[in-house]
Amino acid sequence: MNLLIVDDEENLLKLLSLNLKKPNRSIFTANNAAEAFKLFQENVFDIVLCDIGLPDTDGIQLLKSFKQTRSNTPVIMITAHGSVDTAISSMKEGAYDYVQKPFEAEEIEFVVDRAIRESRLQADYNRLRQQIASEFNFSNILGNSPKMKNLFERMRKAASTKSTVLVLGESGTGKEMIARAIHFNSERKNKPFVVIDCGAIPANLLESELFGHIKGAFTGAENTKKGLCEEADGGSLFLDEIGELPIELQSKLLRLLQESSIRRVGDTKNISLDVRIIAATNKNLEAEVKEKKFREDLFYRLNVVALTPPALRERREDIPLLADFFVKKYAREYKRDIEKISHQVLSRLAAFDWPGNVRQLENVVEQMVVMSESKILDLDNLPPPLSDGIQVAAPIVEDRDWDLKKAVSNVTAYTEEFMIRRALEHTGQNKTKAAELLGLSRRALIYKTQEYKIGSTQAEDLADNAD
Repeated sequence: MNLLIVDDEENLLKLLSLNLKKPNRSIFTANNAAEAFKLFQENVFDIVLCDIGLPDTDGIQLLKSFKQTRSNTPVIMITAHGSVDTAISSMKEGAYDYVQKPFEAEEIEFVVDRAIRESRLQADYNRLRQQIASEFNFSNILGNSPKMKNLFERMRKAASTKSTVLVLGESGTGKEMIARAIHFNSERKNKPFVVIDCGAIPANLLESELFGHIKGAFTGAENTKKGLCEEADGGSLFLDEIGELPIELQSKLLRLLQESSIRRVGDTKNISLDVRIIAATNKNLEAEVKEKKFREDLFYRLNVVALTPPALRERREDIPLLADFFVKKYAREYKRDIEKISHQVLSRLAAFDWPGNVRQLENVVEQMVVMSESKILDLDNLPPPLSDGIQVAAPIVEDRDWDLKKAVSNVTAYTEEFMIRRALEHTGQNKTKAAELLGLSRRALIYKTQEYKIGSTQAEDLADNAD
């Protein structure tokens, strides 16, 4: 770790160097601005201590030069008694903090240690943001089919604008991944990306979750709380399952889209926000509008840029590419020596209709990797229903039942229940891990286990929700 101290008082330079010297910490000193800036250009410093009163230039001018050269280096200004106003001005120019002469050794040590801690946290945060941004680069979304290439092109255009985006597609087609890719490839990439599943939170709690509340707004509102809209200020808010948003809350969302403002529950004041809305649903919103279940004006406000990820059965040519990616991913995660998938298995995967889409394919490949004892995944490793060569829908659609909506609903419910049961079995009934496998929040998984009467009692689930 490198630390630069700039002061024209030789005795103070020696004293600070002595007090701040630690193992693995190199101290550099300069008694004028020219020497200090030369050192700053030639070395990377973790912290700079700089006196405001220097013989050859104003300390604030030197601070500006530091910030123009390397803006993320924390600079602590040292000020003499009576020049506090100048020190405050330096804070406006980007100084981390200031200390006033005369100071105790403990005071300067405390400020330096705090700056080092916060600088490391910021560096870790920046690395994490870069890792996430890299993970959601457009090139990391797999697909060579014409439909996927068209989708990628539309996603790139959407990312370059500030427009509201509506992602319409079946469950498991990667709607949230699309939303994240748009955010992390837009100008807002360094701002928050906030997710809420409109269908996973009870209607009586959803308003407070989205828009926040003030103290005393309702029974139990002991403190004022920011909603997720405020948390997303400057960034993007992803509203998953927007079709489940209660009609009474749709007007409040419309206000956010029209006026860029919200009002907390119980409040009389509007709060201005800069939030990009990306919404997604597997419902037919135009049909919902006709049935008066979804506001027409809100639909048009959301449907500025419409993206429709294709179902996996509509891009079968991408299945080998996806399967190979998932094999490598889970072989690495579970430390399995698996080289490839056999041609017979690839043929079976390509012929299947995948009602659960990419999410279901990923789950099937993960199961195969976990259970395999050989280097090549073969037909013996296929889980049901693929091992039987049948489609998931076959046993739950009656021969003489031509009600398409009912059939699709039955298939979706069957697949959902099937995958939840398998995920819970795979994780030893650990809801947190099962939710991660399924790409759900823990709360959403609990509601679905209640809906399908899977596993724990309602009392246990209520206790889980309370957590």
